[in-house]
Amino acid sequence: MSDIIQLLPDSVANQIAAGEVIQRPASVVKELVENAVDAGAHNIHVLVVDAGRTSIQVIDDGKGMSETDARLAFERHATSKIRKAADLFALHTMGFRGEALPSIAAVSQVELKTRTPDSQIGTRLCISGGKFVSQEPEGCPAGSNFMIENLFFNVPARRKFLKSNTTELNNILAAFERIALVYPNIAFTMHSNQVELFSLPASNRRQRIIDIFGRKTNQELLPLNVDTTLCKISGFVGKPEAARKKNAHQYFFANERYMKHPYFHKAVMSAYERLVPAGEQVPYFIYFDVNPADIDVNIHPTKTEIKFENEQAIWQILSAAVKESLGRFNDVTAIDFDTQGKPDIPVFNPVQNIEAPKVQYNPQYNPFRQTPATSAPKAPDQWQELYQGLEKPAQAEPALFTQPAEKYKDEPLTAEKSPSHYQYKGKYIMTAVKSGLMIIDQHRAHVRILYEQYMRDLGSHHEASQKVLFPEVVQFPASEQVVLQKILPDMERMGFELSDLGNCSYAVNGIPSGLDGLNPVRLVSDMIGAAVERGTTAEADIRKALALSLARNAAIPYGQVLSNDEMENLVNELFACGNVNYAPDGNRILSILKQEEIEHLLG
Repeated sequence: MSDIIQLLPDSVANQIAAGEVIQRPASVVKELVENAVDAGAHNIHVLVVDAGRTSIQVIDDGKGMSETDARLAFERHATSKIRKAADLFALHTMGFRGEALPSIAAVSQVELKTRTPDSQIGTRLCISGGKFVSQEPEGCPAGSNFMIENLFFNVPARRKFLKSNTTELNNILAAFERIALVYPNIAFTMHSNQVELFSLPASNRRQRIIDIFGRKTNQELLPLNVDTTLCKISGFVGKPEAARKKNAHQYFFANERYMKHPYFHKAVMSAYERLVPAGEQVPYFIYFDVNPADIDVNIHPTKTEIKFENEQAIWQILSAAVKESLGRFNDVTAIDFDTQGKPDIPVFNPVQNIEAPKVQYNPQYNPFRQTPATSAPKAPDQWQELYQGLEKPAQAEPALFTQPAEKYKDEPLTAEKSPSHYQYKGKYIMTAVKSGLMIIDQHRAHVRILYEQYMRDLGSHHEASQKVLFPEVVQFPASEQVVLQKILPDMERMGFELSDLGNCSYAVNGIPSGLDGLNPVRLVSDMIGAAVERGTTAEADIRKALALSLARNAAIPYGQVLSNDEMENLVNELFACGNVNYAPDGNRILSILKQEEIEHLLG
C-alpha cells in the first residue's frame, strides 16, 4: 500500500490559514494597523476603495523593515514578537503568530514599500496569490506602506459571499475604532473612496472617544479608576440617561487589546439595576491592565476572546468600581422626601438671640359661662321636591361581558367581540368572544397595526411628515453615518426630514405624523442603531427594520390607561391587519381562554 499522507504546499497552507485569519476586508485592516502599532508608529493612515474590495492601503512611520525582513515577513510563522513558547504568556504586542501577512498575500496582490530610519534606500516587494513576483530597491519614506489589491481574487467563492459595500465598510470602521480607542497617543486618519472619514490627532483617552463618537458623548461619561493587586481598571462609564435601546457603544480592552466578555458585561449592567429601563444598554469604555501571565489571548483566531485566571474576583472589583463611580458623581436616584405641609424646622444659629415664645390667651374666656340654647334648624319648604324621581328604576349599566355566545354562532370573529372591554393592569385588553375570553397585548397589537401602516407607506411612497418647531441636531459616529446614508431615502419616504450639517451632524426638521410626544433625536438614533445591529443588506430587509423600529417607538406603551372607545378602535384596527395573532418580531398578540377552561376553573 502506497503512502497517502503528504505535506501541503505553503501556498495551499496559507490559503487555508487565510480562511481563519482573513475573513473579510476588515480583517486585513485590523492586522495591518496592529502591525503598524507594534512597529512604534506615531502616524497611521488607512485608505480603502470600494470597502476594501479594490484596494486597502495602510501607511505608517514606524521602524520599517530591512530587505531581508521584508522578504521573510511573508513566510509562514515568521514573527518578531516571540522567540519561545513562554513568550505567549508575556505578550505586550498585538500580533505574534506570524500568520497575518502570509495569509493576506495568499488571497490578494500585495505591494510593500518599506525602509528603516537608518537606511538611505528602501525596498519594494510584490507578491501575487502567495507567489513571489519581484523585489527591488526603491526610495521611500521611513516606515511601511502596504497596498493590498483585489482581495480574494483567486478565491472566487470567498469574494462572492462578501456583503454589500456599506456592510463591509461598517465592519472596517468598527475594527478601526477598536484600535484607535486603545492608542490615543497615535494619530490616525481614515479615507474611503478618497473621502476622509476620520482625522484623529494624538490626544488622551477621553478626547479620543469624543473625536470618534461626537461631542455629545463628553456629557454622558463618568470616569472610572480603581487599582488593585489583581488588576487596574480605568476608563469611562455612561450616565443612566445615556442608555440606548440599540447599538450602545460598549468596549472592553485588556492590556490594550479589544475583547468581548459577556461575564464582565453582566458585572457592569448589574450596577445599573433599577437605574435604566429594562432592555436598554449603557455605553462604557473600560480598560483592564492585567499581568500578561494571568490571561490567555490565544484561544480564538480573531483574538477577541480572552481568558482571565481570576474572573470572579475581577467581576466583583469591576461591579464595585462602577457602583462607586455612579455614587461618587451623584448619579444615582436621590431620595425625594415629601415636605409639603410639614413644619419648617429652623437651623440653630448660636449668634442669634433666642427669645422664649410668648403665651397668648383670651382673658375674657370663661368655660363655665352658660350660653342660651339655639333652636333646631327648620326644614325648608317644599322639601319633598328634592326626592322626586328617586322611586324610578335606575337604568341598567352596560354589562362587562356579553351574554351567552350562542347568538353569535354564525357571525365572524370581528363581530363576536364584546361592545365593552376591560383593561388589566394597563397591559392587556380583555373582551368576550364566542369561544371564551380573549386577552390582547395592547403594545404588541399597536406595533402590528403601525408596522403594517408604515410598510404600506413605504410601498406607496406616501409621505406624511410634520415639521418640528425647533429643529434638533443629532450627531452620528462615522460607522453609523455610513448606514444612515443607505437608509436615508427610505426614512424620507416614511416622513423624516434630515438635513446634513457636515461633520457627521444632521438637523431633524420633520418626523412622521402621529408621533407627538416622542424625542426626535432619540427616535432617529434608535432607528439607526437598529439598522446597524441587524446588519441588513437587502432593500426590503432595511425597510422592514425601519418600519419595525418606528412602530415600536410609536406604539402605545405598557401602563397607559385606555378608554373603552380607544380599546374598541385598537381591537377593530387589529382585526383589520393581515396577521392578528403575531407581532412582526414573532411574539404572540392575543390568546383566548376557552369557555370550558373557565367553567373548569370555577368548578
